[in-house]
Amino acid sequence: MLRTIASNWALLLGIGVFMLGHGLQGTLLGVRANIQGFPTAVTGIVMAGYSLGYLLGALWVERLLVRVGHVRVFAAASALASAAIVVHAVILDPFSWFALRVLTGLSMAGIYMVAESWLNAAASNADRGRLLSLYMIVVSGCFAGGQILLNLGSPATTLLFILASVLLSVATVPLLLSSVPAPIIQAPKRFGFRDLYRVSPLSFVGMTGVGLTQAAFLGVGAVFADLSGLSVAGVSTFMALGYLGGVVMQWPIGRLSDRFDRRRVLTGVNVLAAGTMALAVLGLPFGTIAITLAFFVYGGLAMPLYALCLAHANDHLSDDQRISASGTLAFVYAAGSVGGPIFASAAMQAGGAFVFPVYLGVVHAGIGAFALYRMTRRTAPPLERQGQHLNVPTPALSASTVVTAFAQERAMEAGRDVDRPEIPAPKIEYGLG
Repeated sequence: MLRTIASNWALLLGIGVFMLGHGLQGTLLGVRANIQGFPTAVTGIVMAGYSLGYLLGALWVERLLVRVGHVRVFAAASALASAAIVVHAVILDPFSWFALRVLTGLSMAGIYMVAESWLNAAASNADRGRLLSLYMIVVSGCFAGGQILLNLGSPATTLLFILASVLLSVATVPLLLSSVPAPIIQAPKRFGFRDLYRVSPLSFVGMTGVGLTQAAFLGVGAVFADLSGLSVAGVSTFMALGYLGGVVMQWPIGRLSDRFDRRRVLTGVNVLAAGTMALAVLGLPFGTIAITLAFFVYGGLAMPLYALCLAHANDHLSDDQRISASGTLAFVYAAGSVGGPIFASAAMQAGGAFVFPVYLGVVHAGIGAFALYRMTRRTAPPLERQGQHLNVPTPALSASTVVTAFAQERAMEAGRDVDRPEIPAPKIEYGLG
């Protein structure tokens, strides 16, 4: 294991630096949009551009990966993301920002695709889970750390935009200096949307709802915090704690889902998340500390839901279906995430900041209700058939191992040659977000 980590230090370091810049830019843009006077609904549409770009990236980035290789795709994606964040500071226009967010989403699809397909190829079956766990800890910790960087300057100036750009650019240096050979992509067995809904309706519906909520929090959560009266430091702390809550609770919730019917766990977690949002609404008059604590708890409940839905689907899949089905689930999540910031911001535009937790609570209540309904339609699989969870956090829109699989599937449909040396595909049980 140590040898595997040592041989991949460049990739882990590069992705860590990149996530610092990526974590900074999302919150920075939400706060700056408020400063510029963008209507809340317009800000939501702008931030949804990221999800749209990520969705499109799942369809075409793989072709570049096959054509030019992992290192060049990583470098190109970093350069595009770096340029995009700087242009945000120069052109203060919602239409331009939307286009730039689409470009950023495309870039992030490439970054994640490179990182996780590389690590999957580098790891053996014996240490793959631990290596991916380490990778996700790096991603989660650095993304949360990026929120704190918001305190290093004023969002009204160009300093933080330049800092984010520098981090996104410097991230390529370790990988460009690495001598480790890049992996070759292998296409999995096709598993489409109808197949997924037929096998696991709860995973399909649940993943859509998770996209609607997680993308709303990460896309316009900073706008909500700003409208609620938090300072710049308060906004960065609010976002960081919400994300870190998911890191803290990922393992305990995953373990619960291994010991009990996952549908019961999905129901309980969603009901608790909805209840936490009700408390957040009641806590608004009591100040910013109450709001921040409520969303820390909410993050602990909401962030692991991607992996829970993925694990529930895997309980009903065969080995040769898992990778492609996971890619389809990631696509469903990304589709939901396009609407999340739009719906949440429109709700805040119409009813004020307090409607944001109401929106989140309603979606989670809906997922919980559907999970209860599904429990009346099918018996749970025996516990011994449930896959053991993988102890990793689930950052929103980093479901890249599975997006990689979806893109690989598209390449297979296009008739691309897949007679290549095989790279063992990971059997994702309690999967990666």
